[in-house]
Amino acid sequence: MNLFRSEEHIKRWLGGREPGATIGVAKLCELAHAWWSDRLAADWQPRRREHNQAILDQLELAGDFWRLPEAKA
Repeated sequence: MNLFRSEEHIKRWLGGREPGATIGVAKLCELAHAWWSDRLAADWQPRRREHNQAILDQLELAGDFWRLPEAKA
């Protein structure tokens, strides 16, 4: 993860390469809270892929980068 101060800063850093997935710091904070806020709970259990994907979908993080892989059979 890299943090940048502006879209122009991203463009300079990329040097003509195509950018990957980018989100603003506010969206990053939303994601961090949704993903990690319950991890210290005494009854915490790992989540299923569907639950994790629902978090990404609810935050409107769309596109191939944000699609979690299907579980292997």
